[in-house]
Amino acid sequence: MKEIKIGLLGLGNIGTGTYKVLEMNRDQIEGSVGAPVRITKILEKDIDRERDITVSRDQFVSDPEEIFSDPEIDIVIELLGGVEPAATLIEQALRSGKHVVTANKAAVAANYHRLMQAAEDGGVQFRFEASVGGGIPVLTALTGCLQANRFNRVLGIVNGTTNYILDKMTSEGLPYEEVLKDAQAKGFAEADPTADVEGIDAANKLSILMALMFDHYVHPKDIPTKGITGVTAEDIEDARAKNQLIKLIAYAEVMEDGSLKYEVRPMRIIDTHPLSGVHREYNAVFVEGNAVGNLMFYGPGAGPLPTGSAVLGDVMEIAKTLL
Repeated sequence: MKEIKIGLLGLGNIGTGTYKVLEMNRDQIEGSVGAPVRITKILEKDIDRERDITVSRDQFVSDPEEIFSDPEIDIVIELLGGVEPAATLIEQALRSGKHVVTANKAAVAANYHRLMQAAEDGGVQFRFEASVGGGIPVLTALTGCLQANRFNRVLGIVNGTTNYILDKMTSEGLPYEEVLKDAQAKGFAEADPTADVEGIDAANKLSILMALMFDHYVHPKDIPTKGITGVTAEDIEDARAKNQLIKLIAYAEVMEDGSLKYEVRPMRIIDTHPLSGVHREYNAVFVEGNAVGNLMFYGPGAGPLPTGSAVLGDVMEIAKTLL
């Protein structure tokens, strides 16, 4: 029986979560695939870090070429984060004939055409479900069972940090600075929260959504983007008086003339809209298709296990084509 062998780039929080999901649900995963699934080599500098998983030291490698040149490895999972060297390593893996799965929205968004072309040239699959909604299966739905639709609009709450902050400001009347410190203490915000609170993370995800939904790629830096640092308690109270809530929204819509309007910014939404019920660190993507109508995908948009779940879902779909 063929064994599906995987090379993993990065064993940080998401890499550890992915490894843990494979250990936790191995029987179900391998039963569905129809073959053993093994992570055989791991590119990671910090091999002595305490992790709640069972990893052999001889699985670690220091040179990615040890993974790319290994003829037994079928799939590479990239979970290093950041644009570089991640994007270059993804491209090298694809051009080496390895199928690639990633959760790295920054690398995918900044290099979308480059990486898609590398996959085509290599004759391999490139999947990135976890890059937009963590554990929410939005990309698979958009490119699978919903692909017969012409999409008209997308509204996304795609950053848990900013949603947590705005939700707490709304429900408890607290100022931005105080809620940010609370979010950092709870692990919902990084020590440097710039990418989240300035909308950069949301712009990366919107770039990917637009490329898949509208076949229109826009580099994240070219998406008009405004974060939440200027949202005040007075803004929130004014919105509340009008039965509205303020959410950081990644938005794109096809206009009557066929052009695409897109932006990321704090927006006011009526308190009866489905997105108004998305609280704390949760994410949601609201889409409008000309055949299916309105749909909303909701769930945990980040976290090691939810993200690892989506990563392994992609791995399983690739693995089934290899048998």
